[in-house]
Amino acid sequence: SYGKMWGISGTAVRSIRPYQSSEQYLYAMKEDLAEWLKELYDLDINVDTFMEVLETGAVLCSHANNVTHVAGEFAHTCPDIARHLRLPTTGVTCNLTAQPGTFQARDNVSNFIQWCRKEMDIKDVLMFETEDLVLRKNEKNFVLCLLELARRAARFGMRAPTLVQMEEEIEEELRQELDLPPADTSLPRPPRKPRDLQNLDQMVQHLVSRCTCPVQFPMIKISEGKYRVGDSDTLIFVRILREHVMVRVGGGWDTLEHYLDKHDPCRCTS
Repeated sequence: SYGKMWGISGTAVRSIRPYQSSEQYLYAMKEDLAEWLKELYDLDINVDTFMEVLETGAVLCSHANNVTHVAGEFAHTCPDIARHLRLPTTGVTCNLTAQPGTFQARDNVSNFIQWCRKEMDIKDVLMFETEDLVLRKNEKNFVLCLLELARRAARFGMRAPTLVQMEEEIEEELRQELDLPPADTSLPRPPRKPRDLQNLDQMVQHLVSRCTCPVQFPMIKISEGKYRVGDSDTLIFVRILREHVMVRVGGGWDTLEHYLDKHDPCRCTS
C-alpha cells in the first residue's frame, strides 16, 4: 500500500526495503562490493551472503595477495607513477580451508587487517576489528574498509567497484570545472557502461516530492547528476546505483532518501 500512498509503480514499491534509511547506504555499498568481487574472482556471492562468504578471511587474504601482485606489475610497467604511490610489497599468509568462527578464520581476518594498515596505509577511522566481521559487531566499518582498499588499489590498476568509478567521474568533473589538469595518476580505464541519467532526475524529484513542508524543500538541478539543495549553496552530486539513488557526501556516499531524512525539515523528526 506504499503504492497507494505515493501513487508509484510496482518497481518502486519493490525497492522500498524493510530497513531504516540509515542502513540503506550500507546495503547499497554491500551490493556493489558483492557484484565487484563476484566479477573479479568468479565468486558465488551476493548482498545477502556477503558477510558469510567473507567471514573466514580466505577471500580477503587472497584479495590482498592479488592486490599486491597487481601493484608489483604496476611498479614494473609504470615506474614513474609508482614512485609517487605507496604500493604494497608483501602479501599475507592465508589458511584457505578455515571454517567460519574458528581460530583460523580469526587469524586470516587479523592478517588481512594488519596488511591493510601496514601495506595499504589505511587509517584507523576506516579500519575494522576481527570481531566486527566474525561476530558481525560492526558491518559498517568492514564495508568502508573494503571500499577504501578498492579506492587505493584502483590507483595502480586494479578493477574498481562502480561506486569508486563514480567517485572518479565526479572528481574529474570537479577538476574540469576548476580548470585543473587531469589527475596525474589517472590510468587508462575501461569505459563504464553508459550512465543512466535520464531516469535520474525523475527519481530525484520523486523522492523530493515526499516533502510535506509548507514550502517544499528545494533540490534544483544544475546539470546532469548535480543539484543545489536546501536554502544553502550546497551542491551535491547524485548517481544511480542499481535501484538506489546515491549522493556523494564528503569523502563518502549516502542514499538520497537518508540524506533527505537528515536535511529536509519535515523529515528530520529525530
